[in-house]
Amino acid sequence: MSDEPAPQQIDDIKLDRKNLYREETYTDLRVGSIQRLVPVKPDGKRDEAREMIFVGQTQLMSQAGPVPVSARIEAADLDDALRKFPQAMQKAIEQLVDEVNRARREQAGRIVVPGRDAPGPKIIT
Repeated sequence: MSDEPAPQQIDDIKLDRKNLYREETYTDLRVGSIQRLVPVKPDGKRDEAREMIFVGQTQLMSQAGPVPVSARIEAADLDDALRKFPQAMQKAIEQLVDEVNRARREQAGRIVVPGRDAPGPKIIT
């Protein structure tokens, strides 16, 4: 017997009717975009009991190509999200750089065992 979970059946794939959002995207076509997620009821009407969610998105250029950067923006409305966009992206970029630096340190600290970690054919003695 396999320890792998059984594949999901199509009938098991259902949206959470109590957690629906309408997506709206605002962009300047240059620097980035802000996505506004508006909570809605199953009939599509605005759910006033839940707060809107704002997510800022931009890209950084790296030697490997564009790197997407995304972060939630704590804001009351679109105007507030626009004002807070630069700080949210700066914080997300700093976190991304910290993660990359941590991964580099972990990689540099790995102990390489000849024959075990090296690619290529194994030498049998």
